[in-house]
Amino acid sequence: MGVWLVDADVLAGSRFVLSPLIETVAALGVLSDERPEPWQRPWLDRHRAAYRERLAEDSVARAWVGSVLRTRWMPDFVGMPPRPGEEGFAAELARLRTTSYARARAEIDHACWGEVPRELDRPDVVDRIGDLLAWTWERTVEPEWERRSRIFEADVVSRISRLARQGWAEAVTELVPQMRWLGDGRLRINASDRPARDLAGAELVFVPSSARRGWVAWDLPERYAVIYPAAGLLAEPGVRAPAALGRLLGTSRADLLARLEPPRSTSQLAAITGLGIGTVGDHLRVLLDARLVARRRSGASVYYYRTELGEQLVGAAG
Repeated sequence: MGVWLVDADVLAGSRFVLSPLIETVAALGVLSDERPEPWQRPWLDRHRAAYRERLAEDSVARAWVGSVLRTRWMPDFVGMPPRPGEEGFAAELARLRTTSYARARAEIDHACWGEVPRELDRPDVVDRIGDLLAWTWERTVEPEWERRSRIFEADVVSRISRLARQGWAEAVTELVPQMRWLGDGRLRINASDRPARDLAGAELVFVPSSARRGWVAWDLPERYAVIYPAAGLLAEPGVRAPAALGRLLGTSRADLLARLEPPRSTSQLAAITGLGIGTVGDHLRVLLDARLVARRRSGASVYYYRTELGEQLVGAAG
């Protein structure tokens, strides 16, 4: 499925959504990565020992990690985005557990190129994978979901702002490496040489995650999703303002301005910089008054981002 045909109605109705289940699938991939990125290691150090113990006692989990997660094809029954009205991990997991064995077996077979491990060729495989995902959520993702979801929301605000400035052609190119807007309603999702699929009448959603690489999923015929890597989820940004900018604005205000890529909330900035929330708020008001930053609400949170003037100032100082 190399090209999706996306008409104006599908594009107009597309949206960004958060998915605790998809983030749990992504986290499981990070835990199983033999060559993690340096910025992933602090999180891995906290959870890898327990994860290895979990695999040691569960042959189905070991087979899933050793075969399916090592391929470039994510079975749709674990990678589908939330449906309308599905809120929270429990609701998404409950839907996953309703997957028939026949469907799960076919998708696992496709992911494993026809060589399904015997541990996965069993009628209860859906529930066993559900159990592994429930463990991963409860032990590694749920304790910091509030933080992750704030960063995902900031990523979404950043991409919506970029979409407004640059249009869909540029916005989708930055989501997944092989994705390109080809024009005439054609969205290339990968390099596969397969017949184009028409999304007319379907819903298209974009889901940020901590995965190193993204993937696409579908719940035929009505839902399609692009899961993409959100910037800087597990890493605490090490950005520091240029010294010249610090002399102009003051060290703290310059540091906050430099860190507003992607947009961030007051609480995120406080966590990153170590400043008090009240102090961060005071500095942001000064930057707002100077028109170096602007703000936008997303749900219950307010995110700050650099204006064009703020971008020019940071760029010139850097």
